[in-house]
Order: sequence, then C-alpha cells, then structure tokens
Amino acid sequence: MYFRDIIGQQEVIGRLIKDAQAGTVPHALLFTGPEGTGKLQTAIAFARYLLCRDKGNNAESCGTCPSCVKMDKLVHPDLHFVFPVVNKSKTAGRSTTSDDEIATWREFFLENRYFGFEDWMNAIDADNKQARIFVTESESITSKLALKSVEGGYKIVIVWHAEKMKAECANSLLKLLEEPPSGTVFMLISDTPEQMLETIVSRTQRVEFKRIPTDAIITALTAPGYGLDPETAGKIAHFSGGSWLKARKALQINAESEEFLDHFIQLMRLTYGRKLKELKSWSEDMAGGGREWQKRFLDYCQRMIRENFICNFHEPELNYMTDREEQFSTRFAPYVNEKNIIGLMGVFTDAQRDIEQNVNSKMVFFDLTLKTIMLMKQ
Repeated sequence: MYFRDIIGQQEVIGRLIKDAQAGTVPHALLFTGPEGTGKLQTAIAFARYLLCRDKGNNAESCGTCPSCVKMDKLVHPDLHFVFPVVNKSKTAGRSTTSDDEIATWREFFLENRYFGFEDWMNAIDADNKQARIFVTESESITSKLALKSVEGGYKIVIVWHAEKMKAECANSLLKLLEEPPSGTVFMLISDTPEQMLETIVSRTQRVEFKRIPTDAIITALTAPGYGLDPETAGKIAHFSGGSWLKARKALQINAESEEFLDHFIQLMRLTYGRKLKELKSWSEDMAGGGREWQKRFLDYCQRMIRENFICNFHEPELNYMTDREEQFSTRFAPYVNEKNIIGLMGVFTDAQRDIEQNVNSKMVFFDLTLKTIMLMKQ
C-alpha cells in the first residue's frame, strides 16, 4: 500500500509526510473517522514511508529498497500488527493473539485492501463469537518493543479497532504510551474512539479522516480496474456516502442486482397474492443458495425496502436504484409505507440474523414469507 493508493485523503497524507520529513512524527497517533475512509490503508502506507530507506525528500516510498520489498508482503520485521481476534487458545492463562492470525491477516489485506470489521470476522470464521484484543496481546507487544529495531529505524505498531482492547490490555498499552521505547511509533485506528480509555486517547495525537469526496470516488470508479461509465460511477458515489467500503458494496449489488431483483419481485407479488403453495416453492429455491449468497440477498431486500419507502417522498436525489429497479418501484413503492416499513425491515433483519446463526434456511425463508404476507396488507 502506497500513499497513491489511498482514495481521497490528500490532506491527511500531506500532514503525515510533513511530519516525517521534519522528523516530528508523534510517538502515538490516533486515526479516527467513519468506516471505509482509508484509516488502516493510510497507516500501512505511512509505515512503508517511515521504513523506506531510499525515499529521500520524496513524497512517496521508493518501492524498490529492501524495506519496501518486505512491505509488499507485510513481512517487515519492524512493523507489528494488532487486531481483534476470537480466542481459540486452549492454554490456561494465554489468549489468542494477532500473531496467531497474522498469516490470514496478511493474505486478507493483500487480497482486499479495503475491508470492514464484519469482513474480517468472516475471514477468521468468528461465527457468533466476540472478537477482542486480549491481555496476552499487550505482553506480546511489550516483548517485541523491548528488542532493538531489526533494521535500525523505526519500530511501528498498528492497532486496528483499538476500541476492542480489553481493559487489562488497554492499561498495559497505556504504560507503553507513557514511556514509549525509543524510535517507536504507535498508530491506533478506531471508528469509535469514544469507546476507548480516555487516558489512552489523551496520550495520542488525533488524525481525523473525513468522508471521501464524491468526485474522488467517481475518479476511482472510472479509472482502469473498475472502468465504470461516469453516470453509473456517480450513482454509486452518491450511494456510498463518502465510504469506499459502501462504494464497493454497491458494485457487488450492481453485479447481482438483476438476479436479486427477480427474486424480490417474485416474493412481493406472491406474498401480496397470498399464494402459499408458490411461496413454499420460492422458499425452497432460496434455501438452495449458499449462506453468504442468502445473506447478500436479504441485505438487498432491506435496501430495496428502504429505497421504495424513500420513493414515496418524491425526492429522486435521495434514491440509488438501477433503471429496472426504478421501473418496478414506480408501482410498488406505495405498498411500503409508514404503517409497515418498520415491520418489513424487522422481518428481513431477523431472517438475516437467523441465516448467520445457521438456522434451517427453508424454515427461515418460509417464515419470512408468512410474516411478509401480513405486513403487505397494511
């Protein structure tokens, strides 16, 4: 990850480069801002920049020195990652640490670059278990930082979702922030810094990430790699609300929307007509898809319900739909109103939760149809 790969955070990047060139990099930085704005990506690009041997006075890492070569695979010995994990340890007194999942972390980041907390939970098969940063992690960090830098430069610790630190771990980290080892730079990343210990927040220099400008998202979507036409890119940028994660999700929706729309239209027509026999067949067809596909479909349904409810306000700039979705919604929108919107969203949300918890999918989808029948008549 280089600075040039970051979407729409030039102001933050300029500040970091200025500090690095002046030799005034704080020993503890707190990257905050909405999800999907590039905080982790900027931290890794900044780590590359600090560790690069041949950047000189340039505003970008060289890309060819031994340090940069190691950063290409996130294996630099002076860069340490801390991130939430599920405790799988069976050893008393020792919890799972980031080092136990580091191979998965590296592979996942290099394949995705931009991802959210739930994406990471799926990558480590967290199921319904709570992911945290446990106290054993602080012991690991302390032992690593007690050693000299392997390559004679900075030692960098990136803590992703720092608000997930358990109290014991946070208190241990506080001691390191109060008396940091020489040449150490901490980069703490959090979407919700208000959930962190105030004593930790007060010992960091805050770097605020703003929502990504619409034109920056459009530029990224129309560039080689995505190559969207400006009109489609503009709709996705509008839908994203300044988050590259949401923009990528919208891309996925675009790719599957035709298939999902057909299933959604069929569901709405059958439930309105109370055709139980056909709904049973529909439920069985939906149960034949994989669980991830089922979750994406239910997420799509929730989006369509929201969009149709908003359609009733006749404010086109508030909607993001494809042309075919808009054609369907012209007639369907009045059936999603203030009397049933909360109920409809609730039954689809519950169904998605049940699928995530491995409830029998035939039962989940047929139950969904029965509840929708009642709500569509309101």
